[in-house]
Order: sequence, then structure tokens, then C-alpha cells
Amino acid sequence: MNSARFIAILGLTLLAGPAFAQADKVVARVDGVAITEQDIKLATEDLGERLAQLPEERKRDEVINYLVDLKLGAKAAVAAKIADSPDFAARLAYYRDKVLLDEYLTREGKKAVTPEASQKLYDDTTKAMTPEEEVHARHILIEDEAQAKAAAERLKKGEDFAKLAAELSKDPGSGKEGGDLGWFTKDRMVPEFAEAAFKLNKGEVSEPVKSQFGWHIIKLEDKRSKPLPDFAAVKAQIDQYLERKAQQDLVLAMREKAKIERLDKPAAPAAPAPDAAKPAEPKKN
Repeated sequence: MNSARFIAILGLTLLAGPAFAQADKVVARVDGVAITEQDIKLATEDLGERLAQLPEERKRDEVINYLVDLKLGAKAAVAAKIADSPDFAARLAYYRDKVLLDEYLTREGKKAVTPEASQKLYDDTTKAMTPEEEVHARHILIEDEAQAKAAAERLKKGEDFAKLAAELSKDPGSGKEGGDLGWFTKDRMVPEFAEAAFKLNKGEVSEPVKSQFGWHIIKLEDKRSKPLPDFAAVKAQIDQYLERKAQQDLVLAMREKAKIERLDKPAAPAAPAPDAAKPAEPKKN
């Protein structure tokens, strides 16, 4: 929420009457004007990233200080009769509509997020997914072809792949881990490396393979179909999709039912000149 929306909410709060304010706990006063827990909640949402940089114990004080300044500034603006200007009235009306729409869409969108709807979307999506193959591999990266061939000979004689990778590999990420690259799909690696890795059977070691990074010796640890994401791991994304989809459908439905008139469209282009205006063709002899 931005500052303009926050100010609009404050305007709505004033319009809502004293009953709302009385139901809210007052935590401070500025020249007799109350600052409530609801004010703190709204301001905390509005300040967002600014508060994220502060220690937890300082956040509440920062918000209250901000609200003090806000109340004082609003009082000064009223004294300067800013609230009486047509521009302010138009701005307040605009943000009132915006906040009302935001709140309406938020409430209605949340209604679409049910355990049944989330599970159904997950089931339908995973059923439509094509299983993707992935491999677990190690590699030794060497800059020079001759050295790579020499390393491949050492492996053929029975040396341990992980130990040799730790000794020779120039890959700063996997070298210290015995060349372990973990599980990956074909599209995550450069083509030459991926083609060689996915042709191997479990336990096999490739001949040196050249890529833009150097020479690779690859050992395939295992192959599998990539497991589908667990429901719990993607539930937040599913719920967000359901909420946004419901909001989008609601807006489109409201447009469909409404009578919308555009009064600012440009005038239609002038009609072309009639054929009579063309010059007469010369007579034929």
C-alpha cells in the first residue's frame, strides 16, 4: 500500500464515524487526536520495506513517530484549507474508489481459495505434466585436452572419481564436493555436456567432452523421472493463482454487465471524395 492509499483509508475512517474509532484501542494522542492500533496496522503495511530494515524492537516506535508526523501534517493541511480545494476532493474520491475496489477484490478473491479448489488445481496440473528425465552426475573439469585424457586413463585404472575431481577439477563449485553436480535436467547444462551425460548408464564414465568451459569427464550416478512438486511446497503459489484468477474474472464480469460509454473517442475520419470529383477521361477516336 502506498502513502496515498493510506491517506485515503484515513479519510474513510473519519467518514465512518465515531463508533469505529471507539472500538479501536487508542495508543497515543497528538494535540488531542487519537492514534489507534488500527492506525498502526495500516501504517505498518504502508511503510513496508522501510520497516524491514529496522530491528523488531524499533519498528513500533518508528510507526508511531510516523503517525505523529502524519497527524500533525494533516492538521496543518486542514488549517491551510487544502481539504477545501476541488483538487483534493477529486483526489480523495479517486482514492476512496481505489481502496474500496482493492478491499472488495481482496475479500472476494479469498473466497475462491478453499482446500478443495487448491487440491483440484494441483491434481489437474500435475496430471497434465509430462514426466521429465533428470540425472545425478559428477564431473571433472580440466582446461587442457591432454591432461583430460590423462585423467581419464587414471580413472580407467581404478582411481576414485570423487578424489580425482577434488584433486584436478577446475570447477570452483563442484570440485571440492568431488565433482558432484546433484540432480539436473537436460536444459540446465550446455548442449555438449548434457548430450554426453544423458547418454550414459548408471555408473558409467564418459570420455573427455569439450565445451566452452573446457574438457569434462562425466560420471553418471543415477537417472530418474523428475519428481512432481509436493502439494505443500506449491500451495502458496496455487492459492495466489486462485485468488488472482477469481479477481480477474470478477472484474471482467462487472465490465460485461455494465453500460460503459466512451465520450472521448476521436471523430470518425472524413468520407472519401465521390467519384464525380474525378477528372473526365479523354474521348476515344
